[in-house]
Amino acid sequence: MPNPRRGEVALDLAGRRYTLCLTLGALAELEDAFGVADLPALAERFATGRLSSRDLLALLAVALRGGGQALDDNEVAALPLDAGGVEALANALGDLLTATFGSAPANPP
Repeated sequence: MPNPRRGEVALDLAGRRYTLCLTLGALAELEDAFGVADLPALAERFATGRLSSRDLLALLAVALRGGGQALDDNEVAALPLDAGGVEALANALGDLLTATFGSAPANPP
């Protein structure tokens, strides 16, 4: 069961409930995957709201590993989506990013 105080989010995939978490190691892996130098640049990258399927896959893979699953990228890519499809996946990953980085300001300067 996910612990929201630790920034964990639940996601159902392939008929199973997984816990997603962006640990420090997961964040370092994402910095490398997205070619950014630091956490503010990573947060800025996600704040655009424009993510490709490759982006979602990279984020899902590190979040699953951060949540304790020993799955490699190919195993994650092979997981079938449950009801709700990509929208449910994107919503869970959005919740995870909000839990990790906080919400965007309502009226950015």
